[in-house]
Amino acid sequence: MKKVLLLFLFLSIHQGLKAQQDSQFTQYIFNGLHINPAYAGTKGDYYIQSSYRSQWQGVTGAPKSFSIAADGSFYDGNVGLGLIIANDQIGAQNSLTAFANYAYHLKLDEEGSSALSFGLAAGMMQMGINGNKLIEISPGDGAVTPYLSQTRTYPDARFGIYYSGKKYFAGISATNLVARYMSDTRNNDFLVPIPEPHFYLTAGALFPLSDEVHIKPSILVKDDFKGPTAVDFNAFFLIKERVWIGGFYRGSYNLHSNNLQLNLPTSNSIGLITEIFATPDLRIGYSYDYSLGKLRGYGGGSHEISAGLYLNKKDDRKTRLTRCYVF
Repeated sequence: MKKVLLLFLFLSIHQGLKAQQDSQFTQYIFNGLHINPAYAGTKGDYYIQSSYRSQWQGVTGAPKSFSIAADGSFYDGNVGLGLIIANDQIGAQNSLTAFANYAYHLKLDEEGSSALSFGLAAGMMQMGINGNKLIEISPGDGAVTPYLSQTRTYPDARFGIYYSGKKYFAGISATNLVARYMSDTRNNDFLVPIPEPHFYLTAGALFPLSDEVHIKPSILVKDDFKGPTAVDFNAFFLIKERVWIGGFYRGSYNLHSNNLQLNLPTSNSIGLITEIFATPDLRIGYSYDYSLGKLRGYGGGSHEISAGLYLNKKDDRKTRLTRCYVF
């Protein structure tokens, strides 16, 4: 009985959800602090944003994520400070992360329109499994599952480099740099997934199509070198400096097959994203993902909403919005 239950745990949680140890948010495009600590302070103003994501509607135990992030620019734009807290619930598995972010912005021109930023984040990661949320596989398992509840807390760190210019931006970052090496891998009763380092590469550009319309293509590559490589291809239009609208394709690719199981399935999805400036200081976003893989037809897709607020007003509306959407 216990062996069946443990097998279920390892197959459905430890392996299948291993690649989702980092919170997955589609709207990282509007706030790079989710993936790169060097992004802190690049907006130039004090900014706070909250996001909620519900994946795979209609699927029991599907992931749900919540985050709140705040950052600002200090010392004439040379330093950025930020804080980000995220919570994930995936079936019986849950995680909580909190990080303080520091970024130094090295200005590359007199105007300050181009900068090379270096960022470091330090914080904690708490991961756990709630046995009360496990479902009985066979009669009698219900008496066992509550005792399988486990929680582990680790210190952790992140690092990133970010370039931002008038038309182009690019960044590289890494997460879970410490937690992986603080876990007790010798404990056979350790059911909580071991945090694995994740690496991110992002790049994009902004081009004017007219006085009122701009286009912003971008790409994000995410890899932990333990499973398929995830790649996002994005394209967005900015209309009258008030409305973002666009779409993306998210695919996974077996780029380093030596580390993967044979015939390991990949996942693909498409989606739409929009964000509006409801007021000069308030941004509201919504995105919808639709799976093209095995979950297609089993649920109502994934929904994500966000709200962001500028807490000060250093420049006029046009100057501030231009700086936001360039980066």
